[in-house]
Amino acid sequence: MSAPATRQQYGFTLIEILVAMAIFTIIGLASTGVLNSVINSDQLSSERFAKLESLQRAMLTMERDILQIVPRTVRVNSEFVSAVLTGGEDVLESDADGISFVRIGWYNPQMLLPRSTLQAVGYRIQEEQLQRLYGNYVDNVIGYEPKIKTLLTDVEDFRVSFLTDREHLEEPEKWQESYSEKALPLAISITIVSKTFGEIRREFMLANGQ
Repeated sequence: MSAPATRQQYGFTLIEILVAMAIFTIIGLASTGVLNSVINSDQLSSERFAKLESLQRAMLTMERDILQIVPRTVRVNSEFVSAVLTGGEDVLESDADGISFVRIGWYNPQMLLPRSTLQAVGYRIQEEQLQRLYGNYVDNVIGYEPKIKTLLTDVEDFRVSFLTDREHLEEPEKWQESYSEKALPLAISITIVSKTFGEIRREFMLANGQ
């Protein structure tokens, strides 16, 4: 018997190779697009989460300070200021509203540090930053400059208002827009307008309010 004929082997044609390369290129481009989308989404989520954390820290800091307000006057440039709390437009050279007061509860373990547990603090807006101003001493000498800590960025507006009459507790439009008195108000409202989170309003009832 004669030997069986061997099958003739063929290679890929140029067209087949080009088609295969085109398919792999399309798959690669699609994979790259998906990967970039995932990376950008993750980066955006991380940035958003970081801003949310900053907002939470800022609100907790303000809440702690405001709820610990005490009716204590301060001395500025060696002169006493009669008001225990000052708030409204242009306070502390703010681009919007500002507020300044004295709070208690500044931790000083066993009074080891050369200061009291009282602290003069203030809040203002400058260059779209919500800033907290503070110092080591309540009464400061001439030339003293407060320390500044930025709590939030991209802040478009900062407003404060004050409640002095309980009858207007549920009527925010009737709260005072400025305050400078020898007694504390009943409540303080803080409104922050953020480019990221929009308008945020918080109201704080004061234990030492009039």
